Amino acid sequence: MHFDIDWNEVDTVLLDMDGTLLDLAFDNYFWQQLVPETYGAQNGISPQEARERISQEYHAVQHTLNWYCLDFWSERLGLDICAMTTAQGPHAVMREDTVPFLDALKASGKRRILLTNAHPHNLAVKLEHTGLASHLDLLLSTHTFGYPKEDQRLWQAVAEETTLDAHKTLFIDDSEPILDAAALFGIRYCLGVTNPDSGIAEKQYQRHPALNDYRRLIPGIR
Repeated sequence: MHFDIDWNEVDTVLLDMDGTLLDLAFDNYFWQQLVPETYGAQNGISPQEARERISQEYHAVQHTLNWYCLDFWSERLGLDICAMTTAQGPHAVMREDTVPFLDALKASGKRRILLTNAHPHNLAVKLEHTGLASHLDLLLSTHTFGYPKEDQRLWQAVAEETTLDAHKTLFIDDSEPILDAAALFGIRYCLGVTNPDSGIAEKQYQRHPALNDYRRLIPGIR
């Protein structure tokens, strides 16, 4: 899908965190492998049975704030998810193209806002180990608003909080349903990420343009 951005018309860039600025390999390992293994060991069931049971639990709350809530999962699974997140923190890493892109946005005077569904504890741990915060102007967790990015009420609240002009905003995320929600709200430019996890094959988007390296955008920004 061809994608042209008129950078003169963009003053705000909204950015997802996991899979967009950070490598999603961290989260995929944590939720798909570590949590089921720990849960299985604690409950005396096989890794396969643990994965199936947890997969059902995940599916039941997908696209709701609970899906992203560490407190919810700690209670639901009987695990200390916050402590596990803290322990895994050193494995969180930025994508290679993140800092060059964010620095180019800064140099051209664009406002760089993180908009993540990540739980505040998850966000704090990742910021501590990646240094991401120093490359952003504002950091927002949807948990403070009470709605995930899939919900139009979140977009309304964020627009009011940041006084952004939807027609002068670029939003980048690795979830197509979330890009759909942003587009529905009126965000002019919505861009997907085809390689959120460095360890697995690239993904395709049906309804939005997408790319695998932000450095390709830098010449246009300048």
